[in-house]
Amino acid sequence: ETLTEARAESGKVQGRRTTAGHSWPLEVPEGEWAACLRTTWTDAAYLETDASWCEPGGEPSSTVANGGAFGAKGDHGHDETAVSIRDASIRDASIRDASILDVRDAARELADEHNRPVLVLASREDVAERSPKRPPVAGAISSDGSGVLRLGVTTALSAGELDEIATAVSAVAPGLTVETVPIVGPPTSTRLRAVGWAEAVALQTGATGTLNPVRSPEGATAEAVVEDGVIKVVVSCGQVLDQTVLRSYCIGAAHMAWSWLTSEAMVVDDSGVVHDLTVRSFGVLRAVDMPQVEVEIIGGESEPVNGSDAVFAAVAAAGWLANDCRPDWPIGI
Repeated sequence: ETLTEARAESGKVQGRRTTAGHSWPLEVPEGEWAACLRTTWTDAAYLETDASWCEPGGEPSSTVANGGAFGAKGDHGHDETAVSIRDASIRDASIRDASILDVRDAARELADEHNRPVLVLASREDVAERSPKRPPVAGAISSDGSGVLRLGVTTALSAGELDEIATAVSAVAPGLTVETVPIVGPPTSTRLRAVGWAEAVALQTGATGTLNPVRSPEGATAEAVVEDGVIKVVVSCGQVLDQTVLRSYCIGAAHMAWSWLTSEAMVVDDSGVVHDLTVRSFGVLRAVDMPQVEVEIIGGESEPVNGSDAVFAAVAAAGWLANDCRPDWPIGI
């Protein structure tokens, strides 16, 4: 009848923060390069975990209705790859390579079985283990702009996904070749914020040693610089629908970029098991540790587009350049 009772009945194990150190799944390509970078496993760390409710014989509610996560939540629907909560524990190694536990399927299944409305709420541990992660990368670029960007993926990408990533990367760093490398670990997704092309922007910045305006695939532009401990951002993304909302998204994108660059990492062992299972263990930068962010918004007459992704890429690149382009992220400042 209650969440407390449900947790007790399930034998749920409380999440933990491991004492093991994180690692970098991919190696940088061999060669003489002007700039190199490697990223590790990171979690989207969205606050509202996946949830769905359903009435007997009804359609379960969307899993993204209680808050988005910049691509980390997906409304998977009812399909043959979903894992029934009655079939196996989410930590059962036999299903570790299956899709994320589908709370919509579980809600429908249990509502029909018990002939009453049911709410299914994924635990933080389930989300940490099963939600899509940003693909770890290892990239290198020469002074002429040529180079390689390797994306670590646990599931093979479709031709369409590969083309989309390659196109986005080519738009910001035309000389980079995108390679995908199979790795062992939790699910990876190219749908998360600015996957691939944000890393390409950083590499391009590292190779040239200069900060240039970042143009996103949607057509927004952003510039960022770190001066006297302050992150200064200029963004243009068409007609401004609401100054306060846009500024809020840009500050959030700056925090996400700075946190990704400096402190975020989750431990995944060689067999692909996630060992950091709490929000605090993901290394998300505390608000008190975040530099001041100043945002200047330049309005336009064109149709409004997403501006915060361009800010995300611009701040990550500016922060990296301000810290001597240390190759292994998080750089730990």
